[in-house]
Amino acid sequence: MYDILIIGCGVSGASCAYMLSRYDLKIAVVDKSNDVANGTTKANSAIIHAGYDPAPETQMARLNVRGTELAKEIAENLDVPCINCGSLVLAFDEADLEHVRKLYERGCANGVPGLKILNAEELHEMEPEISAEAVGALHAPSSCIINPWEYCLAMAETAVVNGAELFLNREVTGIDYRDGRFVVETTDGTFEAKHVISATGVYSDKVRSLVETPTYKIVPTRGQYFLLDKDEGKRVSHTVFQCPNEKGKGVLVSPTVDGNLIVGPDANVGECEDTSTDKAGLDAIRAAARKSVPDINFRMNIKNFAGVRANSDHDDFVIERSGTFPGFIDIACVKSPGLTAAPAIAEQVVGMLAEDGLELKEKEQFINSRKRPRIEKSDAEMRKKLIEENPLYGRIICRCENVTEGEIVAALHAPIPPTTINGVKRRVGSGMGRCQGGFCTPKIHEIISRELGIDMLDICLEEPGSEILKYRSKNNKEG
Repeated sequence: MYDILIIGCGVSGASCAYMLSRYDLKIAVVDKSNDVANGTTKANSAIIHAGYDPAPETQMARLNVRGTELAKEIAENLDVPCINCGSLVLAFDEADLEHVRKLYERGCANGVPGLKILNAEELHEMEPEISAEAVGALHAPSSCIINPWEYCLAMAETAVVNGAELFLNREVTGIDYRDGRFVVETTDGTFEAKHVISATGVYSDKVRSLVETPTYKIVPTRGQYFLLDKDEGKRVSHTVFQCPNEKGKGVLVSPTVDGNLIVGPDANVGECEDTSTDKAGLDAIRAAARKSVPDINFRMNIKNFAGVRANSDHDDFVIERSGTFPGFIDIACVKSPGLTAAPAIAEQVVGMLAEDGLELKEKEQFINSRKRPRIEKSDAEMRKKLIEENPLYGRIICRCENVTEGEIVAALHAPIPPTTINGVKRRVGSGMGRCQGGFCTPKIHEIISRELGIDMLDICLEEPGSEILKYRSKNNKEG
């Protein structure tokens, strides 16, 4: 019997696990995927938003601003790449300037610090490559860029280190309430818990329907992106937005924490698992981005990808108790700024559980730190020390990103080890460079097999069914 069962280990579920793991509780986290952060969390704009966009007095506004504060603190404690670069919302005419003024007023009402409306001269002095047609901008200095999947992974790992139990490859198929406890059926076993938190992203309404009729409807919305080479990474130093519309915050141009340039997204209502890209959408993104930054060299594109976000028929986050089963809390409709708000959402959920009578006794020892050696970002002295302690840190596997075998092996023996090529990629950055894994993938394949004892035929690129090798060439027989 668990005190808490969390369904879903994207950034909202991981945040709840992280916040709750500081208390003397028995916690389980289940996820249908074979890794954490494998849904919306791994494919988004990677922005910690300042908080000027949500309407005042909404949960979204309050949790955005609080989430920005928490994100910086968590990133520092857990060694997550996060850069406080600030953001700009561009205005190209008087109508845009009026919208910028409304965003400024909204941000001030929400408590966003340091907001300023820039004139054209101030804007172009700050960002010389912004279009000459831009006549002003809203500057939000508290906005950050972050590594979103490592942010999620760091919180999930910290929860596991502090005693939470993670169960992957377990899709929830049924939820019942019997004799004051929840009985949760999955594709691999049954779990019993006193309280259940559902943090299931684009599947929120489907999971809620296992308990009762949802109060909302999720509208899965696919957004496509360009990821450009590091040669383009210094094109701008801030996250650059255009004025938002009914479809979202619009096409952005932003540096990433790894030194690339990200451009996107668009908005296409679709299916929960549809992460395809299409030429027409990407062409439209390219044109929109050049309105902001005309000289972007899209020939330096190294990857296109898409993520699906949990838009809904609600204008706000849904964080509510079940009206049928006491002890069930639903976190739903978490669209942008969901990545930003996640730890603040978790704080609110912890408070709700306390109100419901859950005893929250803090542990005498809570581990709230995490370090991951990065050869590429280490100085010469640290590199020398790492190699002396473990010669594998001196063997480069991914030449594009300078990722070593030592880093890969460390990831494979971490609290939440990856079992796939892309799982390793998300942890150490291998395959993120110009060749997109063309040279390092076979080597990583071998290392995973060696370190985890998995047959090379069973190692996937991502989810089950994406096995890279199908048969052994020596006998040319399947299996």
